[in-house]
Amino acid sequence: MQAGHTIDAIILRVAGIMIDELKLEDITPETFDPDMDLVDEVGIDSMDLATVALVLRDEYAVRIDEDDYPKLTTIRLISTYLQNKLVEAA
Repeated sequence: MQAGHTIDAIILRVAGIMIDELKLEDITPETFDPDMDLVDEVGIDSMDLATVALVLRDEYAVRIDEDDYPKLTTIRLISTYLQNKLVEAA
């Protein structure tokens, strides 16, 4: 696994992408709680998640299955999912 693909690095990058894509204010990747429920606590919807998934696909060159979207409810879960995909691809 590449050094940039540690779980902490992925969490920070996913948080940054979420903040950028969803135009979240008053939050930084370092202060974004990776265990916060993105639907219930942040208010993202399925279209937001699809947008973020496309950016993550391009960023990490991994396929994110649409069937998996409902399971990807926190930044930590998304990051773990990505890390597993990166390990499979290696």
